Amino acid sequence: MVAALLVSLLLTAAAALGAEPSDEELMLRYQAGDVSAFGRLLTRHQGSVLRFVFRSTHSASRAEELTQEVFLRVVRMAPTYQQSAKFRTWLFTIARNLCIDESRRAERGRVDSLDAPLTSDGDLTRGDLLPDGEAVSADQASVRAEFMRRLQTAIAALPEEQREVFELRASADLRFPEIARMLGKNEDTVKARFRYACQKLRTLLGDYEGFSFEALGGSRSGGSRG
Repeated sequence: MVAALLVSLLLTAAAALGAEPSDEELMLRYQAGDVSAFGRLLTRHQGSVLRFVFRSTHSASRAEELTQEVFLRVVRMAPTYQQSAKFRTWLFTIARNLCIDESRRAERGRVDSLDAPLTSDGDLTRGDLLPDGEAVSADQASVRAEFMRRLQTAIAALPEEQREVFELRASADLRFPEIARMLGKNEDTVKARFRYACQKLRTLLGDYEGFSFEALGGSRSGGSRG
């Protein structure tokens, strides 16, 4: 009853401010018995979890299955969730552990792809590497397909520890302190791994330096986030 009342007060306050409830507020609401709150969390995060898992499995069907398992675990583990933990960090810890288990079962190396936008506040932004998602001509599509193939190969060539940090930034959009807590490393180590990953990607894709997708009729997205 106390938890339910607390959740109700939090949501009322958020509504009064005209703000969407945070992930953490929705999780508390789900703990208190509001099933619709889980649906909102699923809508918010299913896509990013799917992309993150796909990077590990490189299989669309298997990624869908594991994504379902991630959210089934959220349901089962909901009683253990504490508001002190950021929901996205908690969620992607579950996803990461499932990916590790899957990789061990498959007994093969991980194959990575980069099909998700990069975060806007890291050393490497979407505008640095990725074309936009607008419709393009056959020639433009060919250039972009080759770029993505090269990018996938470059990411696969990263050392595992660098690739893991890169994925958590690029797909999960987690910040460095969150990644550090997840991996049990200090923040400086995590930042260094990300920086080295970016440097190696730029080296491996050096012949694309100065190339502009705007020249092919596309546009870049940029900006920064504090």
